Amino acid sequence: MRKSPIVDRFGRVATDLRVSVTDRCNFRCTYCMPAEGLQWLPRAEILTYEEIARLAGVFHALGVRTVRLTGGEPTVRRDLPELVRKLRNVAQDLDLSMTTNGLLLDVLAAPLKEAGLDRVNVSVDSLLRHRFAEMTRRDALEGVMRGLRAAEAAGLSPIKLNCVVLNGTNDDEVADFAAFARDTGYDVRFIEYMPLDADHGWERAKVLPSRKVLARIAERFPLIPVEHEGDPSPATTCRFADGAPGTVGVIASVTEPFCDSCDRMRLTADGQFRSCLFALNETNLRDPLRAGASAEELEALIRAAMWEKWSGHRINHPDFVQPQRTMSSIGG
Repeated sequence: MRKSPIVDRFGRVATDLRVSVTDRCNFRCTYCMPAEGLQWLPRAEILTYEEIARLAGVFHALGVRTVRLTGGEPTVRRDLPELVRKLRNVAQDLDLSMTTNGLLLDVLAAPLKEAGLDRVNVSVDSLLRHRFAEMTRRDALEGVMRGLRAAEAAGLSPIKLNCVVLNGTNDDEVADFAAFARDTGYDVRFIEYMPLDADHGWERAKVLPSRKVLARIAERFPLIPVEHEGDPSPATTCRFADGAPGTVGVIASVTEPFCDSCDRMRLTADGQFRSCLFALNETNLRDPLRAGASAEELEALIRAAMWEKWSGHRINHPDFVQPQRTMSSIGG
């Protein structure tokens, strides 16, 4: 039964749920976690696929229309297509996607599509083999490219690339990524560097403002903004003026926050509900779920947590406090 939507005290309606299936990852990106990795969650604390599917059903009844699987790296969790199949059975109308580093897509893309996955966002921060290896601490660029080709062959569409831009590291490649979009027809999204690293070493000087990213691309490939009327997506998207395929876009989380229109919620791999990526508090859904809570009781916990959602993440305020959890353990 369809119920009233999830609304916070600022009138924002939440329809997008990010579900982390694991905090583990087969990369060690320098802006995310140390080379030796992190202390992983005990297996017993991780939600089972059945538990994730049940919670997804509760969220869907409350108006969630988009579910994105994240990690860590979601493809390292065993039998991932089985989870996708369970989520697809929750509701045929779910927009079901996944954010991945793409390395294992060469073997998983077809089974995931068959199970009901619609599309993928693949994180690629450099098109240069040596730089990719430096940033991820893995010499895996060719494997990621194989994964992209497998995703395309499987019919996962559209294929989006996520590129975290670090000033002084990979910012000289933004126009090359635009050329890659034109060659492949992929949608490339440049994401501003955010303070969610395990070492708490984030520096504002490493943030390249999104407006500068678009300006650099426009010098080589003139752009035309794409209007998204009524779309709460945080991305500012542009197509190429000469009609070439593919698009480029920016997500200006730091310099131009989109908090006023945010429709996102997050569920961590251990069943903690977060109303904001930068939230300092979480609501435990796992323990009530395992204790036999009804859908109505879970719904009440979700609504209460969302009602307390902040007006914004406060990155640009002097009292900003970085969450203890890293991006890899929250789930993007």
